[in-house]
Amino acid sequence: MRLGALYTYWVPLGFVLAVTVIREAVEEIRCYVRDREVNCQVYSRLTARGTVKVKSSNIQVGDLIIVEKNQRVPADMIFLRTSEKNGSCFLRTDQLDGETDWKLRLPVACTQRLPTAADLLQIRSYVYAEEPNIDIHNFVGTFTREDSDPPISESLSIENTLWAGTVIASGTVVGVVLYSGRELRSVMNTSNPRSKIGLFDLEVNCLTKILFGALVVVSLVMVALQHFAGRWYLQIIRFLLLFSNIIPISLRVNLDMGKIVYSWVIRRDSKIPGTVVRSSTIPEQLGRISYLLTDKTGTLTQNEMVFKRLHLGTVAYGLDSMDEVQSHIFSIYTQQSQDPPAQKGPTLTTKVRRTMSSRVHEAVKAIALCHNVTPVYESNGVTDQAEAEKQYEDSCRVYQASSPDEVALVQWTESVGLTLVGRDQSSMQLRTPGDQILNFTILQIFPFTYESKRMGIIVRDESTGEITFYMKGADVVMAGIVQYNDWLEEECGNMAREGLRVLVVAKKSLAEEQYQDFEAKLSVHDRSLKVATVIESLEMEMELLCLTGVEDQLQADVRPTLETLRNAGIKVWMLTGDKLETATCTAKNAHLVTRNQDIHVFRLVTNRSEAHLELNAFRRKHDCALVISGDSLEVCLKYYEYEFMELACQCPAVVCCRCTPTQKAQIVRLLQERTGKLTCAVGDGGNDVSMIQESDCGVGVEGKEGKQASLAADFSITQFKHLGRLLMVHGRNSYKRSAALSQFVIHRSLCISTMQAVFSSVFYFASVPLYQGFLIIGYSTIYTMFPVFSLVLDKDVKSEVAMLYPELYKDLLKGRPLSYKTFLIWVLISIYQGSTIMYGALLLFESEFVHIVAISFTSLILTELLMVALTIQTWHWLMTVAELLSLACYIASLVFLHEFIDVYFIATLSFLWKVSVITLVSCLPLYVLKYLRRRFSPPSYSKLTS
Repeated sequence: MRLGALYTYWVPLGFVLAVTVIREAVEEIRCYVRDREVNCQVYSRLTARGTVKVKSSNIQVGDLIIVEKNQRVPADMIFLRTSEKNGSCFLRTDQLDGETDWKLRLPVACTQRLPTAADLLQIRSYVYAEEPNIDIHNFVGTFTREDSDPPISESLSIENTLWAGTVIASGTVVGVVLYSGRELRSVMNTSNPRSKIGLFDLEVNCLTKILFGALVVVSLVMVALQHFAGRWYLQIIRFLLLFSNIIPISLRVNLDMGKIVYSWVIRRDSKIPGTVVRSSTIPEQLGRISYLLTDKTGTLTQNEMVFKRLHLGTVAYGLDSMDEVQSHIFSIYTQQSQDPPAQKGPTLTTKVRRTMSSRVHEAVKAIALCHNVTPVYESNGVTDQAEAEKQYEDSCRVYQASSPDEVALVQWTESVGLTLVGRDQSSMQLRTPGDQILNFTILQIFPFTYESKRMGIIVRDESTGEITFYMKGADVVMAGIVQYNDWLEEECGNMAREGLRVLVVAKKSLAEEQYQDFEAKLSVHDRSLKVATVIESLEMEMELLCLTGVEDQLQADVRPTLETLRNAGIKVWMLTGDKLETATCTAKNAHLVTRNQDIHVFRLVTNRSEAHLELNAFRRKHDCALVISGDSLEVCLKYYEYEFMELACQCPAVVCCRCTPTQKAQIVRLLQERTGKLTCAVGDGGNDVSMIQESDCGVGVEGKEGKQASLAADFSITQFKHLGRLLMVHGRNSYKRSAALSQFVIHRSLCISTMQAVFSSVFYFASVPLYQGFLIIGYSTIYTMFPVFSLVLDKDVKSEVAMLYPELYKDLLKGRPLSYKTFLIWVLISIYQGSTIMYGALLLFESEFVHIVAISFTSLILTELLMVALTIQTWHWLMTVAELLSLACYIASLVFLHEFIDVYFIATLSFLWKVSVITLVSCLPLYVLKYLRRRFSPPSYSKLTS
């Protein structure tokens, strides 16, 4: 029953399994090391014996944990105490919800009043909290202190929480752990990572199944031609073993080793330094991306706001003219500090100059006062905190606020001479260019809300006693609040088109009686409810001071990268947790939406009928980018999932704002299901992890805001601009090379199987092997493996050309390099060459059977080496070495193959001319066909390489 030596079957299979297992093991070990690094971060825990160090993986519910400034919160906690004098702290939450705004958090009042942190261990208290859930924006609970008389009970809200993954931006805080492990809000918002199998691997598996079917059919045909004589079922098994080469076992090894080479090439590319391949199983996916889903903050933008424009109606100041603003401010304060000279009848120019100076001064002063920014002085080792604050040292000062826009505005007022040097709950201090300190009392603050889209502040100037109401907000709401003017709408539109985020600044002077009347209307009860109604009386006919334009700085080369992706046929969707206005602004600024495209802002919908009307309105628009909020998206997907996705997929670009991490993952999943196309997700924050893991190909940008996205991704890059090269060059090459390699390995196996079939047919369908033992193993390893594998170094165009003409990438989206058509062509080539070699050997051999083996096997090896040369498009020196080395190995090994080959026969001239003729007949027609095809139907890239 046995056909040849047993090792010819188990050695190739064992080698395949070993390579696959080793590659998977290496990746698992790397993943384990990364997880261990995160779990071993050390924190301080409060205990009866003092503070002890504890690893983040050992933190348990009920522990009192101390978190320092700039440290990441290790678990979901209730905020008990802070070292800050103002009794609050700021959090950076971009890793949790993708928002750039810093969040203000307040400690539990009764624990903040304790003299020291150690006193927390002396009180008897408990926390009642809701069950763990996915909502990161809400929390309900109570804190009860039992050892006071009567017991104190405080209600807890989102303001009293410190969620895991956020970063403490101010002071040192103490919190009690509420949830840990799988109950963390951040973990519940992250989907379980799935094991990704590339589309290319699935296609190869499909072809392998076809080959298995062919193996069964050929074996059955052979037995049928024997008329099922004798023990035919044993004959079927013999033929299955005999033709088992039809299924290329070495294909898996070649592809796996190819993936390792692609990963190594990506890591070694000096044009994209710092790129890490965390999953080497799917590099071919990079070559077939149809939808790119990107985060905004930290991915497209740097999360750094820069002040770009001050517009006063008649005059505008840009970055190049800020020195004029500075001179206006300087002149105002130097004239005030000096006694005005007794000069009668000032000249006209002085009058105009002073008027413009006073207008600029009023605008700058309003920007310097109307905000929620707090200057914080960090001790620099030499000066202590109190001393630094006393001297207002510029080198020690940093600004903290819930919005980076506000910090940009305050930094700008500092640059033109009016510096915010101090602030607490009730007062503010500004420093003039002449080092004079201006004191202001904060009488009222009306914080910014997403509903009102504006913020206001009432201050009293201590030096003059003047009470002023300042307000800033979005142009849509401020247009109805300020006095009539003819330039606001036009200039807001102009600045928005430049990609600037516009704020309208206004003021109103209040008499003491007016303010007292306003204050009297605000009763102690339901004060927050009454503010909204009472403030309306103030928000009338306000004086328009100026427009400010700030810009969230884009990452380097974002615009050309997005243009490259668009030209390559990739549609870009931006999914962000940020506000609608901010997202739209960034989309325009980054040229995600081109200048000649309209933008349809999807109205906020809350029910089925509203969604239906809005979808109909959207359907009537063509070539229009879509901007939609997470709430509206949820309603649309609930009632009209199919219709919405159909319309969205036709858009040139889609922007989803106020997206939760779960929604981001849901959008990726829907795109995959509805279109069947490959998706790539790119992000930099913890809130992007779900989206990255759900996509076919996840890319993490390793930024300054942590590494969660980078560690969870399949590929990690340091800048968004590297994505272009990763897809256009490495993705394209990986896919095309793997396609060529897989088809060649299939051809190699089919060639020898065809020869076996012809041999068996000629000898009355006998199940006798043509080649035995070492010849079979040597054929697919020593003699042809290196030249065939060298196809992983092949490329059709240079990387510079691939980047310059991203349209080349479009061809790959159709999956043409590996299709049923190309597979069929290679099958026909294999059958032609296998038949030619076998019939030629049978025709030309003279007396002994052993001569058939010598002639056919040598012709087969030479044919394979020539076919590799025919397939290669760009020669690499390693390819030449592989070809020559394989030929040398075969010639050298003929001496040792006397068991299978007649050594004396191969030294004759007869052997040489017969092998030459057979090889020529098997290869020459294919070379001619290739030449004719190149001549009359050249591929798209041939013009670029000529």
